[in-house]
Amino acid sequence: MGPAAGWSASEMMIVAAARQLAGRGTCFVGVGLPNIAVNLAARTVAPDLQLIYEAGVFGARPARLPLSIGDPTIVTGALAAVSMHELFAFYLQGGLIDVGFLGGAQIDRHGNLNTTVIGPYETPITRLPGSGGACEIAINAGEIFVIMRQSRRGFVELLDFRTSPGNRAAPGAEARRPGRGPTAVITDLALLGFDEAGEMRVDSLHRGVSRDDLRAAMGWEPRWADAVRTTDPPTADELRLIREELDPEGSYTRG
Repeated sequence: MGPAAGWSASEMMIVAAARQLAGRGTCFVGVGLPNIAVNLAARTVAPDLQLIYEAGVFGARPARLPLSIGDPTIVTGALAAVSMHELFAFYLQGGLIDVGFLGGAQIDRHGNLNTTVIGPYETPITRLPGSGGACEIAINAGEIFVIMRQSRRGFVELLDFRTSPGNRAAPGAEARRPGRGPTAVITDLALLGFDEAGEMRVDSLHRGVSRDDLRAAMGWEPRWADAVRTTDPPTADELRLIREELDPEGSYTRG
């Protein structure tokens, strides 16, 4: 129903992800989809949000959507530009980051992420970019939001490789790490949270998405909130910002 109603599934996902940042103070921005979601949030629900980029920038106010975490525009209006060592040691490990916003190639029911390989590590089908700072972010940020397009290929029962640890409440999780781990997963189909056992739970379905659609895109039987909501659709202003300011070429919204 998305495109027929005036927006695409990718636009719905980006908007829903941005809204999760309302009221947050600091956010460590991952590469890919987190980049556009966080920059949309800074223009809408979280105007005081401080954006942190792995290259060493704290409090970024990029004039345009950065092409990567090393794009010079991330220094625009920044509160500080420091070395990567200082950023990770003093800001992230120092407990100054409220939210880390990450993507991934695979995720399991407890929010563990794979960005390393598809297939066996020694003989992979596909070698992915790897962790970068994602593992450190997943461990040290106060909580983690994940944004991913949803399919059985990505939402799997068993990861091919665990790059970043998942929800701290999950069985066998490293309970002594400082951050809570994933608290929200935003996809092109739904908004998912985590229950007390640290397992993913469907909280809201995007307009036009059925429970059967959701089941077909997961590698396990999902848990459901007691009252599953319908996600509020994008506003005209949110769509304008995505289409005219942040992503006029559709680089993030074509998929």
